[in-house]
Amino acid sequence: MNKQALTTITITSELQVSHTPDVVVIGGGATGIAAAIAAARNGANTLLIEQRGYLGGMGTAALVPAFCPYTDGEKPIIRGIGLDLLEKMKQAAGDKFLNSYKDLLDWVPIDVETLKRVYDKEVLDSGAQLLFHTVADQVLLDGDRISGIVISNKSGRSVVQAKLYIDASGDADLAALAGVPFQTGGEQGELQPGTMCYLVSGVDKARFEQFIEQSGQGKSLEKTVVEAQLNGDLPEGRKRISGMAWITDSVVGFNFGHIFGIDGTKAEDLTRAAIEGRVLIDVQIQFLRKYVPGFENIHLVHSGDQIGIRETRRIAGDYTLVVDDFISMRTFEDDIARNAYFIDIHLANANSTMVIKHLPKGQSHGVPYRCMLPQGKSNLIVAGRSVSSDRPVQGSLRVMPNCFAMGQAAGTAAAMASVTGGGFREVSIPELQRKLVEQGAWLGERPGHADAVAVGASGKVEFDDEA
Repeated sequence: MNKQALTTITITSELQVSHTPDVVVIGGGATGIAAAIAAARNGANTLLIEQRGYLGGMGTAALVPAFCPYTDGEKPIIRGIGLDLLEKMKQAAGDKFLNSYKDLLDWVPIDVETLKRVYDKEVLDSGAQLLFHTVADQVLLDGDRISGIVISNKSGRSVVQAKLYIDASGDADLAALAGVPFQTGGEQGELQPGTMCYLVSGVDKARFEQFIEQSGQGKSLEKTVVEAQLNGDLPEGRKRISGMAWITDSVVGFNFGHIFGIDGTKAEDLTRAAIEGRVLIDVQIQFLRKYVPGFENIHLVHSGDQIGIRETRRIAGDYTLVVDDFISMRTFEDDIARNAYFIDIHLANANSTMVIKHLPKGQSHGVPYRCMLPQGKSNLIVAGRSVSSDRPVQGSLRVMPNCFAMGQAAGTAAAMASVTGGGFREVSIPELQRKLVEQGAWLGERPGHADAVAVGASGKVEFDDEA
């Protein structure tokens, strides 16, 4: 058998420096948006780099249909930039949308095109610069510091030299390129499945609500889904619709079903997921038309530009947030956010079990600054779903409201470090916390915080297993 010879070609070229900001943010999802706004508002010359032609990450590119909860069941704990952006989307989406969701902070539907415009405006109004259609594909190192990153776009390849670097990619892409150690998925490398979300039009909401009332099964449609699976009209897997968000009375967003075995850091997997996801959407559309009154005449108007990804890399940081911290509702001296979202690990395959763990209403745990600091790098911070945590906690931290909060902290810290000339570990934690609270964030009960609500370390934690 002939073996094909492999030839390695080395191309040497001198790249020009195209940008020299104080702070560069990689990734324009919820984390990166908040990070860029915070850094710029705090006085840093900030550049936000995004691979697509718009901001929003999973909320826009993957069409995740609704924001996860901002509250602990009693009060908003995600405030500051994240809450402000939610309210601005409501205002910009029109009177009917605002009237429907004005007082809602949990599971607010996402009006994708409105949200894109809101994000553009808020980032630019903060003073940050945007660079779309661009990826970072190489990191230049000088000891424990990043001295520059190589970016690629239609203009060619060039170098961005910043003082501080924020990895808001969701996949710890910049950290991985810089050699930061990380973990991926579970003990056998298994990953939560992806979901190809989508929007349909032509729904008769009144007819659907009548069906829900008469069938008595709730909007998850569990009995209907199981019936369709038994009839072979839906594949085996989760026995309910996990997300249905009403954008208008006739337009609905769906988070429904899974594509298994997808590693969101591999282009080949993302390609397969896109193709399989669109096939699955067609199956689900046929199911909705056949089984669900009010959906007989629906039309698919948009599927995600990419499949929604729930987990990939988790960095090794100065502190690893673990499930015991979640269950005990621990508070840390270096808290930069609070989290109350339940642990939500989706089934790894069609026959496995989905485990959900809730905190009691009104309770939350702290998110320490140290879990965003990658080992071995002084001027890099990682915020969002790739922070240093164990797998169960990642299943809780990964949602967009939490990403806003972590991004705001990372951006504020970067602005502070850009002034002093030090790295992220030299940032004064009390000063960072003071700035965050002054800028609307909520850090729970802390000395001198007038709006504090006691966060205890007791209370029953619910453990639910859901097929």
